[in-house]
Amino acid sequence: MPIRSLGAAASGIVTMQTALDTIGNNIANSETDGFTSQTAQFSDMLTQQLQPATGAVGQTQASTNPSAIGSGVSIAGISTDFSQGSIQQTGVNSNVAIEGNGFLVASQGGSTYYTRDGNLQVDSNGHLATASGGLIVGWAPGQPTTAPPTPLSIIVGSSGGPSQTQNAILGGNLPANATGPIPVTTTMYDSLGNQVPVTLTFTPTVGGSGTVTSWSLQGTVTGASSNLWSSPQTLVFGGNGQLKSVNGTAVGTGQTSLPIGNEPSNYTWTGTTPPSIDFPAVGSQQAVTQFAGSQTLAVASQDGYSSGTLESYSIGSDGVITGTYTNGNSATLGTLALAQFSNPQGLLDMGGTYFSSTIASGNAQLGQPGTNGLGSVQGGAVQGSNVDLASQLTSLIEVQTAYQADTKVISTSATALQSLMQMP
Repeated sequence: MPIRSLGAAASGIVTMQTALDTIGNNIANSETDGFTSQTAQFSDMLTQQLQPATGAVGQTQASTNPSAIGSGVSIAGISTDFSQGSIQQTGVNSNVAIEGNGFLVASQGGSTYYTRDGNLQVDSNGHLATASGGLIVGWAPGQPTTAPPTPLSIIVGSSGGPSQTQNAILGGNLPANATGPIPVTTTMYDSLGNQVPVTLTFTPTVGGSGTVTSWSLQGTVTGASSNLWSSPQTLVFGGNGQLKSVNGTAVGTGQTSLPIGNEPSNYTWTGTTPPSIDFPAVGSQQAVTQFAGSQTLAVASQDGYSSGTLESYSIGSDGVITGTYTNGNSATLGTLALAQFSNPQGLLDMGGTYFSSTIASGNAQLGQPGTNGLGSVQGGAVQGSNVDLASQLTSLIEVQTAYQADTKVISTSATALQSLMQMP
């Protein structure tokens, strides 16, 4: 009877229409950032047995094979291609592209969603967010990645507190043939971020041969009523020109620290450990030496800074958001969280490049980019759609051909059925 072919062809038309819908959606989103293409998967429907299998009967009858005919086709599922799309540079600091496995995690309306669309922005409250308003979550500075993630904030123009100087590191040469004091100036910072103008004065003690035998060190602060030390500090160098001792204590192979003894008036040091003047390891390239020649001694670096405001930020490959302040300081503002799943095909497509977890996908496994199988990220870029237009257009022709063939089966079956009805 042609009724069976009519049903099978009709199921083919319905199924091919779903395939066309999927292809059309892929092509429509070929320029959508973070879009992941989909493919309709087919499955044949329940078959009708026409003839069972039979066994052989001795030498008189051979076995026969079963015969069955299908009743059409259905959609077995819609699979999602989570492969990486092309990376496109945008130059926008808040944008981020995922290179490899993982999803950004967004909190919106009390629900958690997952996306590969890194076209992010900073909202009016300073929250890093998706274009549709989802708050991107991660970990605050100093928070372990085992803790529950929270919305990340980047507030350009926000204040960054000062940091008191703890170490001022010297480097360079004190002339072995010096005849007078050598001043070295630097700017340190107190606990409130006030600049502390420090002058370190190295005064040589010259022996009978005209060679410097030792140095006395004293520090002064402009406007302060007292010196940095109650009495001068003594530095002695060996015959090889390397620092030998500080105040009679032999120096080792590591960095030697000389704590500041007095707090300058009008400035405030905090903490149990006062700032120190530090001498690099003896024999190192940065060491303080006493050789014949010119004076090159200077403060090579110090770790304090005044207060400042956040003026820019960047996102590193490890997901760490680093802010740069007007005082030249850099600080971590937070770390992006990425999620991965045991079965990403089990995620539910929510639209808007959002996915939600299901019992089939399993729970999200969160981590920092670049760890535990998660991909890295690229700041100032987005991941484009992974739709391959060439393959989609090829599939479109194939599905269109199958659709037309199914309509031809219906037309032919209808003609056969009409002929049957017209029989006398």
